[in-house]
Amino acid sequence: MLIGVPKEIKNHEYRVGLVPASVRELVGNGHTAIVETAAGGGIGFSDDDYIAAGAAIAGTAAEVFEKADMIVKVKEPQAGECLMLREGQILYTYLHLAPDPDQTKALVASGAVCIAYETVTAPTGGLPLLAPMSQVAGRMSMQAAAHCLEKAQGGSGVLLGGVPGVEPGKVVILGGGVVGSNAAMMAVGLGADVSILDRNNLVLNDLVNRFGSSLKTVYSTNDAVERLVLEADVVIGGVLIPGAAAPKLVSADMIKRMKPGSVVVDVAIDQGGCFETAHATTHADPTYMVDDVVHYCVANMPGGVARTSTFALNNATLPFAVALANKGYKQALSDDAHLRMGLNVHHGKITNEPVANDLGYDYVPPEDVLAG
Repeated sequence: MLIGVPKEIKNHEYRVGLVPASVRELVGNGHTAIVETAAGGGIGFSDDDYIAAGAAIAGTAAEVFEKADMIVKVKEPQAGECLMLREGQILYTYLHLAPDPDQTKALVASGAVCIAYETVTAPTGGLPLLAPMSQVAGRMSMQAAAHCLEKAQGGSGVLLGGVPGVEPGKVVILGGGVVGSNAAMMAVGLGADVSILDRNNLVLNDLVNRFGSSLKTVYSTNDAVERLVLEADVVIGGVLIPGAAAPKLVSADMIKRMKPGSVVVDVAIDQGGCFETAHATTHADPTYMVDDVVHYCVANMPGGVARTSTFALNNATLPFAVALANKGYKQALSDDAHLRMGLNVHHGKITNEPVANDLGYDYVPPEDVLAG
């Protein structure tokens, strides 16, 4: 199989679908690779590094899309990239389709076979291709929040850890999954007053076992969310329903009643966000104000630490890329029910049920399209 790696074009996105070591692994399995020039430049890899790994270098993204059997990316294809996809071509990347009807329409029209990192599952539960980026984003969320709290950034001027004689800032984390637990680790390390909400008692028990009394666990109800959000200096949104749009847990009315200069960080913005007032921002212009509350809603947060993120992502995505290349996508998806959950679009049909439900498409089970 010929695997293509285009340069990412989203704002301040420096990650790359395959590092040279991953290319070498695929070449070692008998495949070929074509990489757009400078695709890895943002994380310190030159074209020569890819050539040494066995790849050919293309001068343009159009050449990569034209020649490759499978496109491996990081972020969802932008409008121009969707137009370059062709019938039957495999696209293997993050998609986040539920809050993005335009991209979904374009992928349906392309006829491509689109496998989304964020809906691949694991035998032990969880989302193994989303988890490494959720770890990064959870940790980054506290860095971003601490910076946004500074008065010069529009914040209230609170130091999250406080100092002797001055109480620390209050951090509220919505969701105790991978994002939430990593945000909690950073917040606790800073010395903040941390509360984390979740509806799963097993998750809350795990958090207590991990952090002890250094954070407060709260069962998530509408009342608890409202009470804690209104007291908070920082609110981190890390709630995820696999494949579906994120639930709006914090209303515009709650935002209006928050303390002036408080900060919300919506890590769920890729799936539409869990704050009613949230809309996606970029690393170039990451924040905006609503009712004196700082909103940080960067849709590709891990791109800010692109080198760490790329290696972490490749560690998770490479085994599935090898399986898709070695077996062909039909056999690979038929053999692995967890990889099969990643199939979102197949020759114009929506094969992920939450996406179909959210966007009004007919749902076709992946088993049906693979059976022909």
